Amino acid sequence: MNCAQLPRVMVSMAENRSLPEVLRAIVDGMAVCSNVVLARIWLLGPGDLCSVCRFRSECPDTSRCLHLVASAGNSLTAGVDHSRVEGAFRRFPMGVRKIGRVGLTGEPMWFSGLRGDEDWIAEPEWFRKERVQTFAAQPLLFRKEVLGVLGLFDRMPLSSQDIDWLRIVADHASVSIANARAFEEIEHLKERLQEENRYLRREVTEAVGDHNLVGQSPGLKKVLQQIELVAPTEAAVLIHGESGTGKELVARAIHERSARKDQPLIKVNCGAVPESLFESEFFGHVRGAFTGAIRDKPGRFELAEGGTLFLDEIGDVPLSLQPKLLRVLQEKELERVGDPRTRRVNVRILAATHRDLKKEVAAGRFREDLYYRLSVFPMEIPPLRERRDDIEPLVTYFVAQAARRMNRSVPRLTPLSLTQLRAHTWPGNIRELQNAVERAVILSQRGPLQFDIGSPSTGAMPPPAASGSTGTPTLLTRDQLKRQERDSISEALRQTSGKIFGPDGAASLLGMRPTTLASRIQALGLGRRRAVPTKRGAAMEEETREFLD
Repeated sequence: MNCAQLPRVMVSMAENRSLPEVLRAIVDGMAVCSNVVLARIWLLGPGDLCSVCRFRSECPDTSRCLHLVASAGNSLTAGVDHSRVEGAFRRFPMGVRKIGRVGLTGEPMWFSGLRGDEDWIAEPEWFRKERVQTFAAQPLLFRKEVLGVLGLFDRMPLSSQDIDWLRIVADHASVSIANARAFEEIEHLKERLQEENRYLRREVTEAVGDHNLVGQSPGLKKVLQQIELVAPTEAAVLIHGESGTGKELVARAIHERSARKDQPLIKVNCGAVPESLFESEFFGHVRGAFTGAIRDKPGRFELAEGGTLFLDEIGDVPLSLQPKLLRVLQEKELERVGDPRTRRVNVRILAATHRDLKKEVAAGRFREDLYYRLSVFPMEIPPLRERRDDIEPLVTYFVAQAARRMNRSVPRLTPLSLTQLRAHTWPGNIRELQNAVERAVILSQRGPLQFDIGSPSTGAMPPPAASGSTGTPTLLTRDQLKRQERDSISEALRQTSGKIFGPDGAASLLGMRPTTLASRIQALGLGRRRAVPTKRGAAMEEETREFLD
């Protein structure tokens, strides 16, 4: 080994930040000398190839061993590739053979003047063929911690001065390896933080208001009781309900009442993830794993580390990909796409679906074992048509929200409008109600709320039939029709304090022209007309007519 090359090797290590580049700089720099048969680096890692390890019978502890991560050299035999790291010596158990003992004790070894027939040599033929005369192994130490071992096989008998230089190289290599790992960790945390920030920005953009569960119906009270029961546990929860019933709000309520509330709640819509990107989206990928992978990216499981992962529309996960999801849920570990390294994950799973997963299992479209893994605690969210008691508090809540966002005063909700809302079937559930309220707030011009939610044929419920009805339409006499019209107009006048004209007048509530309503009031004898004088001396001003009971 030519000591004159070593300062250049140390400079090359310091110039690189990624671990593979640092390792390659070390072994390639040492192999510049033609007398170096082999320069290798083993780093400490978990036991992973025990079943095929050459030293399995000698291994005292399979939990960790030395992994061959870099290799370079000069062979006397043509065609030999010394850069390979998959050979017979790719793993050394701690304490086993020379490399393993250096890794365990942290003490260097040096043997010079070798003949190749020493009893500790595993491959004596290779020693003789390559004319190896010196073997040296230096521990890679950083802050008194063994990171690995630097091994050298040389054709020259090395002096003590050469070994001192090798010790200096090993010390510089240890610092460079530790720094590279620190840079990798910083980059990983930076990427994770950036991804979390992007995710949170999307969530804030999409979210409307806070995440309170508003209502007082028995169905909602049951849901709230279930949330209080399951939130403090680590149990997986499967939330079932129609679209728009607030499944995500329930998931957020569970997370916010759990021990993980200070950690992230990460949402992924399984139905919106293309099958080709499923693994990357859920488990992440490394740079170069596929076309377009220009940087390392953590998946949703890693982003949710320590927190909660909400799998919305879990029933839309393709059957072919369900085993991969099940493995992560069972083993709590994953591999990024293109990365053989296994990563442990600690997340709580909440899932939601509008599908009947039991039927999906029976039809062979959903794995039974995955279903049972997800549905430790199933929850059913009732649709809005079964929670009519919640309509009024929900409307009040949404009206206040919308008015605040639009910087408007809160418009009035009339009993007639509330009756109209309660009669609707709400196929879109709470989401449809929220949209209807926001539309009504936009259209209200300092008057009461007016809702356009369709006729009975488009979703509104017909008036309740009389007791004992057989489904035949009820026939009303002329007097009954007249009395019904009188009652309706009287109620509209009461709600508007006798005002007819304008967006907040009785005519607007009843959907009639003001002049027509005025005529009907006179015909039905509901009130008297009061004249309001004007500057032009007219006896009446049409725009300010009022009718009083």
